[in-house]
Amino acid sequence: MTVSPGLRPYLRSGRLVVGLTITVLITLLAIVGPWIAPHGQYDIVGRPFTADSFFGTDYLGQDVFSRVLAGGRSILLISLLATVLGIVVGVLIGVIAAYAGGWLDETLMRLNDVALAFPQILLALLVLSAVDQPAAWMIVLIVGISHAPRVARVARGVALGIVPRDFVTSAEALGESRLRVILFEVLPNMSAPLLAEAGLRLTYSIGMVAGIGFLGFSTNPGAADWGQMINENRLALLVQPWAVVLPVIVIGIFTIGTNLLADGVTQVAGKGGE
Repeated sequence: MTVSPGLRPYLRSGRLVVGLTITVLITLLAIVGPWIAPHGQYDIVGRPFTADSFFGTDYLGQDVFSRVLAGGRSILLISLLATVLGIVVGVLIGVIAAYAGGWLDETLMRLNDVALAFPQILLALLVLSAVDQPAAWMIVLIVGISHAPRVARVARGVALGIVPRDFVTSAEALGESRLRVILFEVLPNMSAPLLAEAGLRLTYSIGMVAGIGFLGFSTNPGAADWGQMINENRLALLVQPWAVVLPVIVIGIFTIGTNLLADGVTQVAGKGGE
């Protein structure tokens, strides 16, 4: 099969290939997991915390392996949507601040500094504690908005080095609108740093969503969820470790994959695809 010349630099990046492979495999596992699981996520297959099945049973006697296969969809989807939201909002704030300058830049960045003073997980818990059972969209919104100030700081720093350049000045001199200058002149030249930041934010999103589930704020308390599984079975860690260790391993492997993928894309993009 002939490989497109534009893809060859990416395929030569070992870090990118490994990261992409890991990310795709875990994603496929989360998508098809419920269909290939030996048992349903709610099925009682034995006594609690026993090794009667492949990875044993959990605190209710449900199959750990089946629960892990069924518990990835929600955490991956919520993490991805939250990352996209955080990147879009953060880049919008950062680029507008850098391009506008003056009082608008100062106002946006000072408000951004106030938002940065709040720890992400504390902000999430503060909001989630006010509701009985959070909806998925609520977690996406909270995690995404908590990422925005950090993305805005990075985006503004990158944009400040691009806005004064000649091609931006030339576009303005030709009468291009500010929106068009931002979309077609500034943003395309920010791709490499933003890809790195997106990979980092996705990793943090996975950790935050899993942490929220671990702390008991799951969108469905009875359903399989990697973070929630760790909390449910932690008291019997020495008796039946797989009920805790297996979801931890899956989360850890996935975060490694997303980081390697982002680093590999950034390296290739930074070299201009050479």
